[in-house]
Amino acid sequence: MIKIGIIGGSGFDDPRIIDNVQKIRKHTPYGPPSDLIITGSYQEVEVVIIPRHGEGHPIVPSLVNFRANIWAMKDMGVSHILATTAVGSLRETIKPGHLVFPDQFIDRTTKRKETFFEGPEVCHISMADPFCSQLRKKLCQASQKLGFEYHEKGTVVIIEGPRFSTKAESQMFRQWGADIINMSTVPEAVLAREAGLCYATIAMSTDYDCWREAEAIVTWKMVEEVMEKNVKNVTALLLEVIPRIDFTECACREAIKTAMV
Repeated sequence: MIKIGIIGGSGFDDPRIIDNVQKIRKHTPYGPPSDLIITGSYQEVEVVIIPRHGEGHPIVPSLVNFRANIWAMKDMGVSHILATTAVGSLRETIKPGHLVFPDQFIDRTTKRKETFFEGPEVCHISMADPFCSQLRKKLCQASQKLGFEYHEKGTVVIIEGPRFSTKAESQMFRQWGADIINMSTVPEAVLAREAGLCYATIAMSTDYDCWREAEAIVTWKMVEEVMEKNVKNVTALLLEVIPRIDFTECACREAIKTAMV
């Protein structure tokens, strides 16, 4: 059975995008999720929404209870997760307002719980291809239909936050081959793979980080302004792609079967 989970930041957790809305409180073995969980449906597809940073964005990236959020999604029968995120661009060709559907990540976080298995079972999950290729294909098809500027792949580097990068760090990430930067994709993608869920990121470029000398230094106000302009586009993309998701068999679900010690 297909049930779509949406994990979103500010502006992407509006319950009015779905029908039959309910808000529920969910308890998990890892503590409470980020906020009340929104459930409903769209074109007869069941949808579950969790605001990653809580309503009003009070939770800093490293204090998001990623394990509780993913566990709650799994426990509620979610099969596919679409995660929205604001990102900084590390490439001239990825302009503010463009969408990116990354196929790789570089993890620079150190403070977060990245596994459900802390003993006696140990999980060595394969993350060679960390995002669901079938979901990414659906996102590209929907973006093309809607006429949005998008990039079908890219490498996202995840930093601890909540501060933004220095110029030296930004240039280093570019040299590493990263295309965009954010603070939330890990451990979300890793935990989704452990849970056997298909997971893809809808990354919205909001700025050029701080590597581009001709640009003003990035501020949260700048990020918010671009996000506000593009919430309608991302919402339209979500509503276009949800009814298109028609697969259940996927390699994302198989990785956990060979990962346990």
